[in-house]
Amino acid sequence: MMSATQSTLESKLEALQCHFTWDLDPSRSRLFRLRDQLEDIGTEEGYCWLGHTYNLQGYIHYLLESTEEALRFFSRAAEAFRQMRNTVSEEGPWLVVNYGNLAWLHHHLGEQAESQAYLSKVDTLMNKYPSPSQDELHPEIYAEKAWTLMKFSTDKKQLAADNFQRAIRMQPDMVEWHTSHVLALVSAFKHCNKKLEADIFEKMKIAKEHDPENLYLAALYLEACAKKGKKIQDEIRELARKVLRKPVSSYSGIKPVLRLYRIYISMDEAIDLAEEVLERHPDERYLKRCAAICYKKKILLHKSNPLESGMINRAISLYREVISLYPHSSLKRKIVLADMYGESNHQAEADQIYEQLLESDLDPEEAQMLYNCYAKYVHFIRKESYKSIEYHMRAAEIPLQSSYRENSIRTLQRIKDRNRNRMCGQIEELLANLQD
Repeated sequence: MMSATQSTLESKLEALQCHFTWDLDPSRSRLFRLRDQLEDIGTEEGYCWLGHTYNLQGYIHYLLESTEEALRFFSRAAEAFRQMRNTVSEEGPWLVVNYGNLAWLHHHLGEQAESQAYLSKVDTLMNKYPSPSQDELHPEIYAEKAWTLMKFSTDKKQLAADNFQRAIRMQPDMVEWHTSHVLALVSAFKHCNKKLEADIFEKMKIAKEHDPENLYLAALYLEACAKKGKKIQDEIRELARKVLRKPVSSYSGIKPVLRLYRIYISMDEAIDLAEEVLERHPDERYLKRCAAICYKKKILLHKSNPLESGMINRAISLYREVISLYPHSSLKRKIVLADMYGESNHQAEADQIYEQLLESDLDPEEAQMLYNCYAKYVHFIRKESYKSIEYHMRAAEIPLQSSYRENSIRTLQRIKDRNRNRMCGQIEELLANLQD
């Protein structure tokens, strides 16, 4: 039976604002992907979100049952905050979330005295640095929660933007909050497949003027300008030169710049730029990942034009290497590799990869993606329409909203509407059950 002291401790822990109380409930596969994404941000000195990055990494390691690593990252977060804020006092409201995380971690480790000590530190900070607005959290807490939601889940982008807005309203002088607020808004619209609204475009323009060193934002701004019909080829090339001078990071802007090259200049120049970056930094896995995407787009989007074997071999070689560098978060890359093998008349290799994946232990999110992709593969490469339908049905039956499920449902609906397939009855029954 729980003692009164333990009950009080747990109620205090539940009241904290930190990663342990923010309803972050990812699948194990998403945790591995996020762990790799955070590692790819890098640890460039002066990076304004470094403390937040370490905090989230600590929480992910806790969820992956590596408590020593969790403690190490939470400790690094506290140090990063102290260095970044560069204030006379070593402590400030930016440590509330970090101390909350440490209180929870020590509680889970059975170290209740240490947990209570961090709870006391949180109380001290909250009393010393109250929120400027009554009945609202401190802006530092809103900002960290916003940044975390933005990284953690695609379906929480709008909530992230709302939290940034609250933080900015109380503390409007934080340039990085304005920038991240805009990035969250843009991402929320992208995931909803909506056009960027005029007010968001204007916010992006203002954020870019206030944060001129943020080349990631600059790349997204150019992309928005291009969608409005502006010619941006010269600006893309100029931005690429700036990005090449930056330290390697997923925040450097190289990925969106390569996307701009592919769409608005040419696929071949995008590949040339990716190879140039790799020549400068041959051991950086993130850059290999970016280069692999360029080759994938070249092969899978140019199916009608036979490609040189050297191009295909380079693409396959890069993808195999990238998969080895991201061993726990490469399901999608393995699918892409199989599809590239299929498109380049190496069907046996493609079949082998898909067979191994279909036999592996996947969570529902991963299985849904695999079934949808395999359905397309067996339809277009193996020409097995019934098997394709079977796997589209499997993808549709998994009750998770995603672009893969929507694609499978649309495909099944088209087959049913044509009414030329002997499986139309089964398809109709499945679609009817999905609507119930």
